[in-house]
Amino acid sequence: MTSHTSEGTIPWPEDLAAEFRSKGYWEDRTLGAYVLETADRLPEKIAIVDGDVRLSYAELANRMDAAAERLLQLGLKADDRIMVQLPNGWQFTVLTLACFRAGIIPVMALPAHRQYELSFLTELSESRAIAVPDVIKDFDHQAMAEELAASIPSLEIILVSGAARPLNARLEEILAPAKDVADARARLDAAAPSPDSPALFLLSGGTTGLPKLITRTHNDYAYNIKATSVPTGVSEDTVYLGTLPASHNFPLACPGILGILFAGGRVIMLPSPEPRKAFAAIEREGVTLSTAVPAVAQRWIEYQQEAGTNQLASLEVLQVGGSRLPDEIARKVKPVLGATLQQVFGMAEGLINTTRLDDPEDVICTTQGRPVSEADEVRIVNEAGDDLPDGVPGSILTRGPYTPRGYYRAPEANARAFTPDGWYASGDIVERRPDGNLIVQGRDKDMINRGGEKISAEEIESLVYRIDDVTMAAAVAMPDQMLGERLCLYITVKPGCEVTLEQIQEMLRRTGVAAFKIPEHLVVVDELPTTKVGKINKKDLRADIAERLATAGAHSK
Repeated sequence: MTSHTSEGTIPWPEDLAAEFRSKGYWEDRTLGAYVLETADRLPEKIAIVDGDVRLSYAELANRMDAAAERLLQLGLKADDRIMVQLPNGWQFTVLTLACFRAGIIPVMALPAHRQYELSFLTELSESRAIAVPDVIKDFDHQAMAEELAASIPSLEIILVSGAARPLNARLEEILAPAKDVADARARLDAAAPSPDSPALFLLSGGTTGLPKLITRTHNDYAYNIKATSVPTGVSEDTVYLGTLPASHNFPLACPGILGILFAGGRVIMLPSPEPRKAFAAIEREGVTLSTAVPAVAQRWIEYQQEAGTNQLASLEVLQVGGSRLPDEIARKVKPVLGATLQQVFGMAEGLINTTRLDDPEDVICTTQGRPVSEADEVRIVNEAGDDLPDGVPGSILTRGPYTPRGYYRAPEANARAFTPDGWYASGDIVERRPDGNLIVQGRDKDMINRGGEKISAEEIESLVYRIDDVTMAAAVAMPDQMLGERLCLYITVKPGCEVTLEQIQEMLRRTGVAAFKIPEHLVVVDELPTTKVGKINKKDLRADIAERLATAGAHSK
């Protein structure tokens, strides 16, 4: 028997919820209702393009409601959780929307996650179902799902896309169209979830171990989507290319896939941002908006400089977020790609900041923008919690109508990250300019940001200690021109023993750790530097690896 999500969710204070309603931030509608409204208004317009699949809004609504009923017929019910680990494509979108309609809560896993992460997330969420592809890049996701189901009591239903082996149901059958969904729509409308109930679980960056679950309600997430749509200029004429993993908040809802579907635009989905295929899609579909992390933006710039294509004429706006975009790369976006850059600094836990499309070049290229909502509250504080003046870097605190009040079933993490009066500390070090725009200076949490994918140093260190010959381990970020940061591991070993990078990488792969978390550089030292209180001095280690890389680069010239 799984527990109700209300048992692990910190509710919004009633007075604040009433205020958000009275001011129109919360409209008391479910996420699925917005898509249905678009389908009623623009039934014949193309909503989603995925390879040869082109779904109109009428077809999208049909599949959404048909799939919602089939999920319920499988035995799932409102408030049940389903682990969703699907690549970018129409199936991800239809399944997610079907869950919204039925009140089933999707847990947004990444395609890169493996058994180690998924077993933790499945147990934490008490998911009753999991949706996976069969095999991607020689990895058998179906076999992994079957292993999870064998070891986790709550996990009863496995849905697989392209499955060759028997299982509960093929995802294609669940997501197939129905001849008539009028009755299904009426039933789903009558049993619609409360707009204050959880719509989905996003994943935190996992700064203190494995990821945490972020509860986003229909009300707060709808406002997240609408508030980010305004500065991005989304309309029914927008053609959006989604190449980043759709389970991330940024490409899903800032404004992302859901924002385009709310507005009546067209969503083009690709499984990867590889420039050749992405540029071809931009030209073929007349893409006007896309999202990228800094590493992707740099790859696109380099590809365009080398190839000199004429494929980007339609691209009006490129949003870049996930990690800090270096100013020198930011200045190349407009002249090389022809699109207006929109910097995005936000978090799955809530607050989103963007530059505006009509901002001066200096703002667009050197800042990460300002809050999208007038109701977003932002403080920049020192270590004592005192507010700092503009121009002085400090820790950012935030709260507002789409920033939840705590993580799901995580009291210790909530005590660290949330104040009793609802301020969330993201761990980012930020400077606020007098004009209100923010500049991200770094992080105060122990995290590596590899091309937008967040890696917990603590998580990797705890796993490395499984190697008997390792006596001390410290994971730190090392600078990288393409990805921003990569994971470097410092270790000490027992006398007379040897531990190699290959050993560590192989152990982590066997453990089932996501590939992006595996260390890419190893430094074996006699001892690790420590602070005055005896903690490993990671500031010194980060400086050391930066110096080693600089020296190696100088010698190679």
